[in-house]
Order: sequence, then C-alpha cells, then structure tokens
Amino acid sequence: MLNEHLDNNLSEISAEMLLNYLYPDLADRWIVQAEGTFYRNYNSDLLAYDDEAAVVQLSRDSFNQLLPQGLLYRSVERGKVNSEKLMARKRLLMDLFQPFDTFAFRCRLSLEREISSLLETRLQEILSRFFGFDLASEQNSYVREAAVLLPFVSHLRGDLYFVRDLLSSLFRCEVQLTIGRYSETDNTRSWLPSARYEMIMPELTKEQYNSLMDDVRPLNEFVCEWFMPMEAKCFIDIKWKDIDLPQTPVLNYNTHLKK
Repeated sequence: MLNEHLDNNLSEISAEMLLNYLYPDLADRWIVQAEGTFYRNYNSDLLAYDDEAAVVQLSRDSFNQLLPQGLLYRSVERGKVNSEKLMARKRLLMDLFQPFDTFAFRCRLSLEREISSLLETRLQEILSRFFGFDLASEQNSYVREAAVLLPFVSHLRGDLYFVRDLLSSLFRCEVQLTIGRYSETDNTRSWLPSARYEMIMPELTKEQYNSLMDDVRPLNEFVCEWFMPMEAKCFIDIKWKDIDLPQTPVLNYNTHLKK
C-alpha cells in the first residue's frame, strides 16, 4: 500500500533529495506517477511512495499535461462531455507517457546524487582546512551530523538555546535547558556560565542507557569545544519520564534504571 502523505514540514524538500537519502539503492527502479501540480497547492512534492513496488507519486505535471491540450484531446461541445470517458482517456495518456516521466525523474535523481556527493566532498575539505576536523574518520554519528554546522560556528557559538534545539533534533526528544554559573575560585565575583541539557526520554533498560551515553559523551565534548562560550561548562544528561503519563515527574536515570 502507498504510504500516507508526508508531513507538512517536508513540503519544501524535493522528492529527489528525500528518496536519495531514504532509498539510495532504488534510484534506478522508481516508477513515477505524476498526479499534476494542482495537488502541490495542498501537499508536498512527494505525495506518496511504495518502496516495495518502487512506485512514487509526485505533485508534478507529466509530459502529457505539459503538451498543448488540443494536441491530444479533441474539443467537445459544452454539455456533451462524457466525464467517465474523458477520465479514462486521461489515465490512458498518463500511462502512455509514464516511461518519459520515469526517465526524466531518474535523471534528476542521478543529478541530485552527484550534487550531494560533490557537496559532501567539498564540505570535508572545508572542515579539514579551516577547522582541522576530519569528517571522514569521525565514528560518532551524532558528531558527524552536528559537524556540518561548523562553517556557521562564528554565529552559533554561545547560543545556548541553539544547542538545546540541536540536541532535540538529533535525538528526537524534548530537551530542557538549565542555565547556571560556577566559579573555580573562592571569589564569587568571577562567576562563569554553565549549561545543563536534560534529554527527556521514555524508560530505557540499563544496556540502552549505557549505549546511548557512550554516544552522548563524544557529542558533549564536541559541543563544549565548538558551540559553548569560552570557559563555559556544558553537561548533557538523560532523564526519564513516562511519556504515556504526562504528569509523571522527571527522574534521574541513576535512580530508575532497570536491572
């Protein structure tokens, strides 16, 4: 069955970019159903897809719809239109032009893949030359995703709320930020800023928690190095809350891990 329409926040992303990211191995297998640009007023570019049958529905005009209407459709007198026959003819013509639509879409998929490859190579060069960061050898997936923002670090450094939104996006969870201060001396006049980020997640087993923390620690170090103010401290922790019971208090995993 075809998937339901994609979420509205993907409305501005092209089908080529999404499918190259989600299903890179299906680039030469997709079959296109161009439903017309009328649907674009209410939906995303990618209307729906079936990865098993490799069928994709697009809110784009097919070659059939781009040709002059009189070339393929005979003019009819007002009041004498047989809608069923007209729709059957339209569907027949769409099937006839489907190979052309499919060929054009696969070409655009290939082009999008080449552009993405060039951009990734160029990004690796920029990060290595100007930031001394080797993206290709980085093993932590969360650090790799965050590293693409390094070219904008001069604008993002010190924005504690940006880091909160970054963590929320990377881990797909609610993140609570607590801004505090600390001092390395007894002189309370020289306070330094600190930020504690608590990622609110449903209950995890001890193994799941330890595995996730192993991924969080390198990211914590990366965030401290690149996105926090100088001398500021950053702490990223995982908190537990029963998602099904919104009134449940947030608890520390050290006191709530399953054995």
